[in-house]
Amino acid sequence: MNVVPERYHGVWARTLLETPEGRDTTTWVRWLQTGLWHGDLRVPADAARNTPESRAQVQGFAGTTAITRPDPDRPEVCTWLRSVDMQPPRSTPDAGHMVFETPSRVIETGIHGTYLEVWERLPESTARRIALARLGAGGEPTAERLLVAGVFLMHHRPRLAPWPTDLRPDETLASVLQRHPTQTEALLDVDIAFGRFEHGVWSVERAAAPAAEGHELPCALHRLDAVRARVERGPLAGDWQVLEWHDEERPSFG
Repeated sequence: MNVVPERYHGVWARTLLETPEGRDTTTWVRWLQTGLWHGDLRVPADAARNTPESRAQVQGFAGTTAITRPDPDRPEVCTWLRSVDMQPPRSTPDAGHMVFETPSRVIETGIHGTYLEVWERLPESTARRIALARLGAGGEPTAERLLVAGVFLMHHRPRLAPWPTDLRPDETLASVLQRHPTQTEALLDVDIAFGRFEHGVWSVERAAAPAAEGHELPCALHRLDAVRARVERGPLAGDWQVLEWHDEERPSFG
């Protein structure tokens, strides 16, 4: 059963952010939403990402999504529950009121902050929905995620290093690196990437690490049974647990 209504499914591009500090129409943002799972990547347009400080400006996260309507007189609430996050933990939930102006345009306004975001759904992003968790050496699911919506694929591999024990409320990754420069490499070791996935090729458009962008990577995705899938070829190769798979007519891609 899908927890998230179908109107949310697909890949959404943010076209506008308004906050008390100003407007942003240039940051590259993609939100991929399946029937339960989400992935998100945000790359500032002016981030050269050739230094640790600039790479730390990138935001990306993944987890499950909940849609509720606690107040019948207010718009429904979308809450993104993060299990993978490039930035340090937040002190408030990531949640917003959602109003659909059209089936492919939704306005989000903040609940725990003052902001407005405009999201536009990308064409070709609703034909199929897949969410996978990589299996570890012992066969147990890990926090690594592979998400597919239509012809798009997003991958999230969290850092292995734990956060420092002296995290401050709502600080950024950049500020953590300033205080812990010897841990820079470990704290930046997060793999988040997004791109088109067609004909056995994953074309990476944007990634947390700029060196990963622009590559066309082989990728063949096969469902083995109700709970297992396998990726053959390329950096995502291996065995995965099926969290969600909506495309029974096509158990294999690539």
